[in-house]
Amino acid sequence: MLANNTSRANKPLRIAVLVSGSGSNLQVLIDAMQAGALPIEIVGVISNRDDAYAVTRANDAAIPVAVLSHVANGKRMGIKTFETHANAQLVEWQPDLIVLAGFMRVLSGPFIDNAPAPMINLHPSLLPVYKGLDTHQRAIQAGERHHGCSIHVVTAELDAGAVLTQALLEINQTETANSLQARIQKLEHKLLPWTILLLANKVLSLDTSNTAKASYLPALPLQLFMNA
Repeated sequence: MLANNTSRANKPLRIAVLVSGSGSNLQVLIDAMQAGALPIEIVGVISNRDDAYAVTRANDAAIPVAVLSHVANGKRMGIKTFETHANAQLVEWQPDLIVLAGFMRVLSGPFIDNAPAPMINLHPSLLPVYKGLDTHQRAIQAGERHHGCSIHVVTAELDAGAVLTQALLEINQTETANSLQARIQKLEHKLLPWTILLLANKVLSLDTSNTAKASYLPALPLQLFMNA
């Protein structure tokens, strides 16, 4: 009995990753997986763009890839068609966790609710402020002292799910949107694997209601203050 429990505890967390762009955060996860630094298995990558460099990163690592960008007549795949194919692929892969890392399509409530695993998203702001796009420029224009990135549970409402973790830094007086984006990306490369490690080791739970009731635990989100 003990051996069976130990076997389950040592089983890697099966992860599917949804991407749209260069995939630098995907690469961080690939490197950590291959080095044995994270107890995960990336079972597949879905891209909504056929020109995303993340696809090359996944192929180079021999990770299954599904590119869902265009339909047979060459037109861009509509969101309903994308979700139908993406759901079928996810069901086939049977992940424990779905990670949105630079994924740039808004998913519907039914797709999220019917997915075979919970979803988390990496967002470049200190949620709940600056949901949506252009977060770095908006933070600078608002005169914010701090900025960062958040990992939250994906829900039907955009960038509104429970925030699990955040990493933050001080904004420099001479900051531009591009320089701030580069600094925040360094935080993302730390925050995403750290959060997944906490989830894999069951230190952090996606059932945030239980965490909220446990007064002896720190309140979410867990935060890292970093220089980058």
